[in-house]
Amino acid sequence: MNTLKDKVILISGGTAGIGQACAQAYVKAGALVAFIGLDQESVLATGALLGTPHLGICGDVSLEGDIEAAVDQTIATFGRLDAIHNNAGLASPSKPLHETTEEEWGRLFDVNVKSILLTTKYGFPHLKATKGCILNTSSLVGEIGQENHAAYAATKGAVNALTKSMAIDYAALGIRVNSVMPAAVMTPMLQQWALEQAQPQQVFDFLKDIHPLGYCPEGDVIADVCTFLLSESARFMTGVNLPVSGGAELGYRRNC
Repeated sequence: MNTLKDKVILISGGTAGIGQACAQAYVKAGALVAFIGLDQESVLATGALLGTPHLGICGDVSLEGDIEAAVDQTIATFGRLDAIHNNAGLASPSKPLHETTEEEWGRLFDVNVKSILLTTKYGFPHLKATKGCILNTSSLVGEIGQENHAAYAATKGAVNALTKSMAIDYAALGIRVNSVMPAAVMTPMLQQWALEQAQPQQVFDFLKDIHPLGYCPEGDVIADVCTFLLSESARFMTGVNLPVSGGAELGYRRNC
């Protein structure tokens, strides 16, 4: 179904993992997609995957000039902007707070949080014109925390708070703002995090077992929900931090 037919969507972190799965889903739903990736090789590979007329942009989401240029390129190419999906994110390092360096802390917040400031700053006039929407990729850890991952969890808690505040600020303009909160999704970023742990295989087993539905999903599971949130089917939803977690937040359970 073409639930996003002719909608212009700018997605950051669109060249791997959840972002690439979302870009593919948006194209399948009829959207015109501009996607930002950090390196030219991944941008070209994803561009080949999506085909024409979609737009690949190489840039660092923590740099204001790169975001301004990405929005300008999107408008120059497609003439409008209907949605921004802030998906780019870092999950490393995996440490308790007292072991986290100031540089690591700053980089996490620059990529995971400041990037939302920048895309909103430059995308806002165009979203106001189309009564568009903003979608943020958050994480369940922003609600429940995570062992040895304090700085990352803090960034996602900030994303959740931003989502609600932005939704209030922009509701009168017809701009909806929501987030998705996965638990674990088997992406290259999550695999890297798991391999940083003392016993990686136990971590991979854990990532499966935390989901009561019984498996650790891939990015398509998140992409389907994101497609819904950007569509008219979700037209009366805003300020929602939506778990897409296989029930991971439900608490006590027994694995037999």
